[in-house]
Amino acid sequence: MSGKPQYDEDAVIDAAIAVFWHHGYAVASVSDLTEATGLSRSSLYQRFRDKDGLFNEALARYSERVVARMRSVKASSAKKRMEALLRDFLPKHRAAQRPAGCLLARSCTEQSSLTTIGKEAANAGVGRQREVLLDILKAAKTEGEVRRDANLESLSWYYLGTLQAIVNLPSAGASIDALEDLVGIAMSAWPQPARK
Repeated sequence: MSGKPQYDEDAVIDAAIAVFWHHGYAVASVSDLTEATGLSRSSLYQRFRDKDGLFNEALARYSERVVARMRSVKASSAKKRMEALLRDFLPKHRAAQRPAGCLLARSCTEQSSLTTIGKEAANAGVGRQREVLLDILKAAKTEGEVRRDANLESLSWYYLGTLQAIVNLPSAGASIDALEDLVGIAMSAWPQPARK
């Protein structure tokens, strides 16, 4: 015997992501997790220690995927890249194929239920999303695509708020058309450099 787990760890973490995304951390039970992952309680505790351990790994995996998706968006200019990134997260279909919203944002709203490590993981995940947007804005400043006095830190929060609205507001009834308009409004706030 090699001592390696006799299950697909990636599939287990993916199943846990779905549970936490659908139910939230506080409501998701160990029974929900064992049913979704196919693990016994003893296997779950042996590998992940407890619900918190599995949550932290699920949140880290989710964060990695979202940030990778954000970084994969390319365009011919920083401004176009920002717009393309926002549009990439618009709902593609009217029927939801996964739980609504952002698992990181949902986790941040559950801070009172999370452990210190869970809180740090949720905040760090959101911080990594903002870093991607800040990098785009820094590139824009380097290329002269924004005003020299533009506050990039504040702008990164603004565009993160827009991104989170795009991801989370469909569950509150926002239509695809409304969200497309939101992207246009957000991009109209881009601080264009003064014309020479």
